[in-house]
Amino acid sequence: MEDLIKGRLGGADGYDIRCTIDGDTIKGRAGGKLHGKDINLEITERGVQGSVGADPVKIELDDGELRGNVGAQKLTLRGVDRVTGFMGEPIIGWNVVAQQNGERLTGQLGSTVLGRPFDLELGSAPGWVGTLVAVVAFYALEPRANITTSR
Repeated sequence: MEDLIKGRLGGADGYDIRCTIDGDTIKGRAGGKLHGKDINLEITERGVQGSVGADPVKIELDDGELRGNVGAQKLTLRGVDRVTGFMGEPIIGWNVVAQQNGERLTGQLGSTVLGRPFDLELGSAPGWVGTLVAVVAFYALEPRANITTSR
């Protein structure tokens, strides 16, 4: 059965998100036709893998948390309908907070001043899937989200 996740990241000056869920596959696009990136994810027994644009996504379930990487950024998510987590490194990173109410997911990536709010219609998808899609879209389209620091 096919379902949709659709909504907005970043409010009026942000980006559209639209993905189709077909079984364990999530395919869609963050942003528009010109300034946007394709999202291709697959939910596996151990987590989620796939790509956003040309960057890989590999996240595994470990002790009740989803841990892994979206491109070059580390990601940790906890929860199902109330999701919290962190993307990036301790000094340059973004807090993740989201709450599912029925088929709607609202949340924030980063601080209230420098972060981006998101609002998604989930269909029948759980909140953690919508949160992951929002994080992947943020990584894909927000220039400061995919910067790597040298060590």
